[in-house]
Amino acid sequence: MVILGIDPGLANTGWGVVEERRGEVRCRAYGCIQTSSGSDLAVRLRHIADDLTAVVERYRPQEAAVEGVYFGANVRSAIPTAHARGAALVAISLCGVEVGEYTPMQIKQAVVGTGAADKGQVMYMVRNLLHLDHDPRPDHAADALACAICHANQRRTAALSGWSYVEKRGNGYS
Repeated sequence: MVILGIDPGLANTGWGVVEERRGEVRCRAYGCIQTSSGSDLAVRLRHIADDLTAVVERYRPQEAAVEGVYFGANVRSAIPTAHARGAALVAISLCGVEVGEYTPMQIKQAVVGTGAADKGQVMYMVRNLLHLDHDPRPDHAADALACAICHANQRRTAALSGWSYVEKRGNGYS
């Protein structure tokens, strides 16, 4: 199963592609889509959507996972992030890829074991869980890989427990 993880942001949208096979998750690719603050909002959102569409066309994920917007620290940045998240969701949906949505706490819990993990702990665990010989950079790409790992874990848990994945997908927003 090939899974695309997305960490949305207007300036930087991280993406990561993992492949889960027989319980083992491996990294296939990752990167970051950057947009210029000097460009119009619509142009920036189109850039995010177009680049994510190209990632889907290249790596052919069967499913995707998108991180939700966290409002706690900086409410002003939440709206631009929500715009980027919307562009990502539309692009993935238009490509016909099923999407799981996860809160930052769910992702940290799945990757580190605690929803209160910091960025360094997430980076360390992503590197180790994916058997990488380096930290994935930038951190937006590492967060996207963490989101994809979370999705793989949710699928595996659902399969082991006999849940119908489609009905029980945890998105935290329903």
